[in-house]
Amino acid sequence: MAIENTLAQSVCKVVETLYGQSVDEKTIQLQATRKEFEGDYTLVVFPFLKISKKSPEVTAQEIGAELQRVEPLVSKFNVIKGFLNLSISQNHWIGTLNAIVADKNYGTTAPTESSPLYMVEYSSPNTNKPLHLGHIRNNLLGFSLCQILKANGNRVVKTNIVNDRGIHICKSMLAWQKFGNGETPESSGKKGDHLVGDYYVRFDKEYKAQVKELMGKGLSEEDAKKQAPLMVEAQSMLKKWEDGDADVRALWTMMNNWVYKGFDETYQRLGVGFDKIYYESQTYLDGKAKVNEGLEKGLFYRREDGSVWADLTKDGLDEKLLLRSDGTSVYMTQDIGTAQQRFREFNIDKMIYVVGNEQNYHFQVLSILLDRLGFSWGKDLVHFSYGMVELPEGKMKSREGTVVDADDLMDEMIATARETSDELGKLDGCSEEEIANIARICGLGALKYFILKVDPRKNMTFNPKESIDFNGNTGPFIQYTHARICSVLRKAQESGFQLPTALPEDMEVSDRESSLIQNLANFPEVVRQAGKEYSPALIANYVYELVKEYNQFYHDFSILKESDDQMKAFRLLLSESVAKVVKTGMGLLGIEVPERM
Repeated sequence: MAIENTLAQSVCKVVETLYGQSVDEKTIQLQATRKEFEGDYTLVVFPFLKISKKSPEVTAQEIGAELQRVEPLVSKFNVIKGFLNLSISQNHWIGTLNAIVADKNYGTTAPTESSPLYMVEYSSPNTNKPLHLGHIRNNLLGFSLCQILKANGNRVVKTNIVNDRGIHICKSMLAWQKFGNGETPESSGKKGDHLVGDYYVRFDKEYKAQVKELMGKGLSEEDAKKQAPLMVEAQSMLKKWEDGDADVRALWTMMNNWVYKGFDETYQRLGVGFDKIYYESQTYLDGKAKVNEGLEKGLFYRREDGSVWADLTKDGLDEKLLLRSDGTSVYMTQDIGTAQQRFREFNIDKMIYVVGNEQNYHFQVLSILLDRLGFSWGKDLVHFSYGMVELPEGKMKSREGTVVDADDLMDEMIATARETSDELGKLDGCSEEEIANIARICGLGALKYFILKVDPRKNMTFNPKESIDFNGNTGPFIQYTHARICSVLRKAQESGFQLPTALPEDMEVSDRESSLIQNLANFPEVVRQAGKEYSPALIANYVYELVKEYNQFYHDFSILKESDDQMKAFRLLLSESVAKVVKTGMGLLGIEVPERM
């Protein structure tokens, strides 16, 4: 931040003036003053004791007095042992607030044509089942990361790779063929992705019964799984698909289209989208071609059964299958083909894959293989590895039909938001249309915030009841505060009070009010840090702390009833700036904030 840089430079000059020895600016330790002490920034003076040859207290006192004399930013100071607490002048904070008020896009930087181009892959669903809670975390992290990267002045391409081919797809197709009796989304009244997902579960149920029967006849579990008629048929169907069988392809196209329509409805409702969608069925052939090219160059090898492998033992890993013995491809092959298409189509500076941490090994391998195949960007791929999301009851299993469906979860969150708002009387006087919209914004905001406030690298437990609370570190608490500020601003406008475009910098405000401005001043740095660390959680928790501090200010100070017009204008502009930062910050998380609630 600019203020910290200015203070650090001044400290360097003061230390040289006082003790005749220069110090590196990087050694200056400045941090926000702890709330129990007076001051805005604290300087650690212990690193200067060798050159001052004085006690920590005396050194801090001397540096503080000289800083106050030469640096206009410092209005006063106090010393606590080896720590120098510096208070920033009122003029600076009012000037800062004026700058925030004047900047419509405060905290963000718009990209230009020459900005770096980031491509972010997220979602990556299979077309054999609907999106579930795990996909929700993936989509929310991916979309938010794109918003944050864009706010840091980068160009961003939001992309998705749909896993629309493979054995898992054939399982749903085969089950529908055998047990579906021509059922369609229209005839059943089900969303297409849900209908196809039901047949994936049905396949698993029938397959397990066959395995059990074969094991009862004396086969080992491993042999029973391979020889089960359903699995043999599914493998045969996959081979027919890759050979271009017209009937298999027609069935595949029909069922995939059902799924895509269902996915689009879920994405739209969740508020996420993509600039470019790739399909595995259109990229895997490129991948196979690159693998065969690598085989010819001696980069890979073929085993006796005809399968193609990469030996990665010299890289500290093991051997990786790239093509099965029947010539069919695996995920790794498809990812090689997709990466090649993307870099051919876009001049990407950075490729980021938003994929769960159970795939850490996969992306280690992908990076090595792309580099080995001669792609200069292979080593620079970023795997945004995030933790798993569970429910209080434990893990979910899609094959067994025990996942939490994304659509059902959104329905539940919106219904709970409406019920909670009704109980608290927050929707009194609203029309039915307003109530439905507020419940939607609040329910989805609760879901998104609860997931995004957690460090993405950590596993998390999603608790629907906890997330919808109107108190504490939740989306509804932040949304309600934004609506409260909007209400205050509306009342001021209705009373005819005119807000100035700027405030006089010599006006006196309290330490709490100065602290709130300082918190607002931190926002651009939080956005920068969130982009650097790929962490929406930094934004989420910053906004919560800002809102918590504003609510304390709202409780302690009069705004609309303030008799001094200048002070009233200051507090209204301060409130307006908090609302602006809250709206921007929540927008970076893909969360709407209502003006009424």
